[in-house]
Order: sequence, then C-alpha cells, then structure tokens
Amino acid sequence: MTREVRHEATTPAVFDESDLADDGKLFICQCGLSSERPLCDGSHRATEDETEDVVYRYDADGEGRRIVEAIELSEE
Repeated sequence: MTREVRHEATTPAVFDESDLADDGKLFICQCGLSSERPLCDGSHRATEDETEDVVYRYDADGEGRRIVEAIELSEE
C-alpha cells in the first residue's frame, strides 16, 4: 500500500520532556496522517485495512480516504 501525504514543515522538529508519553517513550508518526505531526496521535488506525498495491489519499481532516487511480507528474 502507498499513501499520498503532503507535509508543510520546512524545519526539523525539536522535542523535550513534555513530548514523552507517561511510560517515557516518544511516539513519532510514520503514517503521515497525525494531526500532531511529527508526534503520533493514533491516526494510523485508519490504515489497518489498506490493500497492498493500492495508493490511498486521505482527507486532510482524517475523516475519509479515496483510492488514487493514477499519479501524473508535471514536467515543470
């Protein structure tokens, strides 16, 4: 499976003790869907039923997704 994810960050993330979970761990988003990026907010649960070899695009609000039939790149 593949996800189209758009990021607007242009600088590195800086973490401190306030970002740690109660168990002392730091959970970093790897699915690209967290509204608290770069920290995980559990949004990855929406990807549990994704199918291999399918490209998905998730709504910015996390309320839905669609299958991307084709990706066309501009020559610009």
